[in-house]
Parts: sequence; C-alpha cells; structure tokens
Amino acid sequence: MTHRETRVASSKREVILGADRPVVVIGERINPTGRASLAETLRRGDMSIVRRDGLAQVQAGAQILDVNVGIPGGEQATLMAAAVRALQEVTDAPLCIDSTDVAVLEAGLEAYEGKALVNSVNGEERSLGAVLPLVKEHDAAVIGLTMDDDGIPETAQDRLRVAEAILSRAVALGIPIQDVIFDPLALAVGADTGAAHITLETIRLIRARLGANVTLGVSNVSHGLPARPALNATFCAMALYAGVNCPIVNPLDTSMMVTIRAANLLLGQDEWAGEWIRAYRAARGRNTC
Repeated sequence: MTHRETRVASSKREVILGADRPVVVIGERINPTGRASLAETLRRGDMSIVRRDGLAQVQAGAQILDVNVGIPGGEQATLMAAAVRALQEVTDAPLCIDSTDVAVLEAGLEAYEGKALVNSVNGEERSLGAVLPLVKEHDAAVIGLTMDDDGIPETAQDRLRVAEAILSRAVALGIPIQDVIFDPLALAVGADTGAAHITLETIRLIRARLGANVTLGVSNVSHGLPARPALNATFCAMALYAGVNCPIVNPLDTSMMVTIRAANLLLGQDEWAGEWIRAYRAARGRNTC
C-alpha cells in the first residue's frame, strides 16, 4: 500500500504529513472544554489567551494548531473567525478548524489564509452531506472520524468500514484522496479496558488498507483516571508505533513531547538523532539558567 502525503499550509508555511516523515504535533490547547479561563475570555470576545496559547504551543513544538471555540450560548461563528484572525497575527503555523457546527467551520475557513485542516467529518449522512462540500469549496484537508449513524463501532474492522465509506464519498465529490486523514477514536479505558486495543488495531488497519495519514485525540484515553500524563504519553507512543503520525496533544506537557521526540528517533525519523540532541541541549540550557 502506498502511503500518501497530506499538505496543509498557512499563508507563509507549509506542513507535510506522511508516513516517512517526522511526527507532526497538532496542539490541542485552544479548546474551552474544561478551561474556565479560556471560556470566560471567549465569551467577552477577548482573544488574549488564544494568542498566548497559540504562540506557546508553537514554541513548545506544535506544527499545527487545533482551534475550537465551543462555548454554550456563544456566537461561535463570530468567535471562530476572530480566533483564526488572532492566531494568524502571532504565528505562521497552519490551523485545524474544529467544530461540529458547519456554520462555525465555514466562518473559520473564510477567515483563514491558506490550506486548512477541518476537524471533522464523520460517517453520519448529515455530516457527510454538510461538511464534505465545504471542504471541497475551500480546498481544505479533512479529518474523518470513524463513527456513523449507528455510533462508534465496537470493532476495528467496522471502524475501517466507516473510514472506507468516508473516503469514497470524499473522492466522489472531488476531494483529493490524500486530503482525507482519519481519527480512529480514542475512548476512555476507565470505562472499557479493551478500548485502547481496538483503537490501536484500527490505526494499523487504516494504515495498511488505506495508506492514509492518521491523527488521534490521545488524551481521551485517560479520561476520569489519575496520573493522566503518564497514561497519555504511554498510549501516544503505542499509537505512533501503530501508525499515527499527527497526534492531537498538549505540547506544553513536557513528558508528551519527550515521548514524541523519542518515538521519532526510534522509528527512524530523526537522522543521526539531531532533533533529540537539540531538544536535550535546549532543555539542559534552560535548567542551568
């Protein structure tokens, strides 16, 4: 199976996702879920935390920034456009426009300068019919969630089936095959101890059968459990080995970034350990200041 490359870009910077390339980190921090301070500033239309967190994530190693402004009762389309413009003022990192509301996605895409990543479409007929034409219109790339009108499949084979259906609809609409990335869905192991195994098997199947790039919201796996950073970093390493190459994580979590850099090296994507050594020297320099 040929592994495809996906290109996303801001007006000034291009990022390429591919199996033979280093892991691309998608920063998850611009999301008000569980972040009261961000939610409050968004309600006021204040983009100061959005700008601060965007810049901090890029400085910590994120190459793409996920942008979610989902606050109850907020004018999310207006907020998304404002957040996109604010981030473009402080960083040249490409953006991942994240919403379940098509109007919010459209507002973000219209404000964006470049080739965005859309998070997300799924196999539900309503989602396919609304999101994919928008992705095509704006020449964006899109993340396909492996769930459909029947919910999240319980087996890896059924999640692959959903991915195949999403890909078929996207290609039929004229979206380039390489512009569809898949998320095999990480679920909480505290609720189902077999959940992580199913996700890992889905990653392997999507890689082997579709040759697509794979993302994952890693931290979902540890929801409700103690010592979440340790679980997240361990699961991330396992997912990278299985085939994820653009995880959605918190780049301000040092243990997570160490894990990703180590995986890059051990999977042969860090020639002569150059990035590993540079990161080590930078960290050592900070610790001696």
